Amino acid sequence: MGLDAGGIVPTIALAWASGSQYRLAWKVNLDLPEKLVFHEPHARRLEVFAYGDFKGQRVLIVDDEITTGLTLNNLINALRAAGADVTGVLCLVEDTTGGGRCLLERNEVPLCVLTTL
Repeated sequence: MGLDAGGIVPTIALAWASGSQYRLAWKVNLDLPEKLVFHEPHARRLEVFAYGDFKGQRVLIVDDEITTGLTLNNLINALRAAGADVTGVLCLVEDTTGGGRCLLERNEVPLCVLTTL
């Protein structure tokens, strides 16, 4: 699952390299069934949407960066409420000043990053 907008390219690259399927979470509110809604608290437009049946699905979340972890935590909670098994979070960059890693650890979700600031 890739997050709009910075997580889209890494998600597609990872899916292509691994032969895995992917879904994207967008800030586009479509009139579709099985809509998952969560919030990105530090953005102008707070609501983010993912579409489809997540029950029983194993999900790796991909984004460009993590600072506070609030958006990722909100997505994790929404996915779990929809019946998904969140296996981890992959981010290109971790800003360690925001405490995001600790938030994910409290939620028992492993975080893998390529670099830290």
